[in-house]
Amino acid sequence: MTFAFEPHPTPVPASDREARLVDPAFGRVFTDHMAILHYSEEKGWHDGAITQRVPLTMDPASSVFHYAQEIFEGLKAYRLDDGGLALFRPDANARRFNASAQRMAMPELPEELFLESCERLVLTERDWFPAVEGGSLYLRPFMIASEAFLGVKPSAEFLYMVLASSVGAYWKGGARAVSLWVSHDYTRAAPGGTGEAKCGGNYATSLVAQQEAIRRGFDQVVFLDAAERRWIEELGGMNIFFVFDDGSIQTPPLTGTILPGITRDSILTIARDEGLVVREEPYAIDQWRADADSGRLVESFACGTAAVVTPIGRVAGPDYDFSIGSGATGQLTARFLDRLGAIQRGRAPDPHGWLRRIG
Repeated sequence: MTFAFEPHPTPVPASDREARLVDPAFGRVFTDHMAILHYSEEKGWHDGAITQRVPLTMDPASSVFHYAQEIFEGLKAYRLDDGGLALFRPDANARRFNASAQRMAMPELPEELFLESCERLVLTERDWFPAVEGGSLYLRPFMIASEAFLGVKPSAEFLYMVLASSVGAYWKGGARAVSLWVSHDYTRAAPGGTGEAKCGGNYATSLVAQQEAIRRGFDQVVFLDAAERRWIEELGGMNIFFVFDDGSIQTPPLTGTILPGITRDSILTIARDEGLVVREEPYAIDQWRADADSGRLVESFACGTAAVVTPIGRVAGPDYDFSIGSGATGQLTARFLDRLGAIQRGRAPDPHGWLRRIG
């Protein structure tokens, strides 16, 4: 299968496009085209196209609206210093997409179709790369159940699409240390649930806790485990790391309730390449507080595709409030951010072949 090209009949004029790319807010500026692919039990995957981005026309009985069969991914395409274009670790996104599909009783998408859909869309929208610092094309592949019926069963029809959004740096002015509210009332995921799948429901359930954090004056929420309300798991949309005074780093293990972040895996690989001691072990909230107070813990940071690496400066809960290190970006946090950014833009060696050049 290949993706037919159906050009947009009235694309955004170049002058308007350039105006939108001067300072693009994250996830607000969309390109002219999208990728689309259809699935049915009779035909399998079919009718792939790169076509104009338009509103969808769907039956209100479509399964996605009632039973939430939906998954998505997030990855970035970069314009390299030599003028080429590249995706960062898209094969890992393709594998995670299919792992999510398995968990949500959805059809797997052949990896080559996932990669082709992303590559073809990026090549089509190469004029939408913003020239601002940290600029890239953020890609959102997603799959939704489209069969029209009311009944609790897996859908027999699906739509797969990829959107492209022009983005600048997630944090204006560079990475800044964020403050976290520890939710003791809400949990993100439980054993046997969908915590390790990238489905919309996981994010929907985190929003009320995120609202509480913002209402209390904090930037983000961090969740504890559902069983004991003791072990740190992840933020609403990012994995978390801890850096100690002996130079070692630690992150919660993947036990089925935490999303296996691709940025998380990249940082673990870079740290091991550099000879750092790396632990994937549980870490309790009371230990986090004690280690921060004693000075044993010198840095904490969160990571994900959108913001890449984000330092954590302050953490609070119902009866505690503590700072981490100086409350600003730590040395190792900054090093990981710089190292990842250099690899993503082709400015540093890529020993693991993470960059997939296209075009």
